[in-house]
Amino acid sequence: MADRQVFHAWISAARLRTLPLSISGILVGSAYAYYDINRTYKAFASVLSDASDTSTITFYNFLIPILALITTLGFQVLSNFANDYGDGVKGTDNEDRIGPMRAIQSGLISPQQMKVAMTITALVTLASAVTLIYVSLGWEQLLISLLFLSLGIAAIWAAIKYTVGDNAYGYRGLGDVFVFIFFGPVSVEGIYFLITKSWNWQMLLPSICIGLLSVAVLNLNNMRDAESDKKAGKNTLVVKMGWSKAKLFHYTLITGAFVSSSLFYITVWYRGYLNLSTPDANLLIFLPVLAFIPLFLHLLRVQKTQVPALLDPELKKVALSTFLFALLAIISTWVLST
Repeated sequence: MADRQVFHAWISAARLRTLPLSISGILVGSAYAYYDINRTYKAFASVLSDASDTSTITFYNFLIPILALITTLGFQVLSNFANDYGDGVKGTDNEDRIGPMRAIQSGLISPQQMKVAMTITALVTLASAVTLIYVSLGWEQLLISLLFLSLGIAAIWAAIKYTVGDNAYGYRGLGDVFVFIFFGPVSVEGIYFLITKSWNWQMLLPSICIGLLSVAVLNLNNMRDAESDKKAGKNTLVVKMGWSKAKLFHYTLITGAFVSSSLFYITVWYRGYLNLSTPDANLLIFLPVLAFIPLFLHLLRVQKTQVPALLDPELKKVALSTFLFALLAIISTWVLST
């Protein structure tokens, strides 16, 4: 029985419900990389006299997004372990906290055991990141490889320092900034480049969308835990701005995500409209926007909520809606590419 409880404590510490959100950016960037590579191939094939002459075309390597998903999941689990450890040893996770009991708080896992788990997870994730960079870029693009390796190391640092240490940035209201950067532009633009070997600045729009939705999940979490965080000295952005402004901030995050994604699809569709021979002109390109239906219903729920504890189920709604956005992006790009 004790072993089963410890096992469930480790599963709880990994916080599996956060994993779909963490990979949403990878899925979105991978989907549009596939779409653009497929569109480029068809354009080349239509003008080349010898369709087999494809030496100048970048092909889609499915191993790259697979390795990126493994790496991202590693980053997220590391972040969750570090969050459990940091809040546990600081006493932030206490009887005042709303939500499921954390692993160290429960006493089933010791701080030392969690530190060992963090070290192992960090090493495995770093190995996965190095493999991802090598498979994508090899040694031919050494400077860019070093840039991505630096991003990987920075991501590990960010995952740990959110709540761990005397200068944990999560305790100074900076968690929202780091979540936006790593879940948004770094995730979406990063995987797009690793697959296509090119920058597409238009991809900043969906990366902003995913980044804002990820921050919205963190904002909900901090709104739910505002009172206990304040008592424990965890000065999140919500603690600093207060309940009413935190709500307005939340509305802005969801609305901003909707606007950025809509602008992206409008520009992509208009590009296709100017050349009706391309699949971009198909209205199916707008399919991911449907994921905002449950998000706007969610905003109505938040607007009516005055008790922080009632926000707990809303975290799952925003996280799963973000994941739905990513899945719809995959479906629309796959259908338009066939």
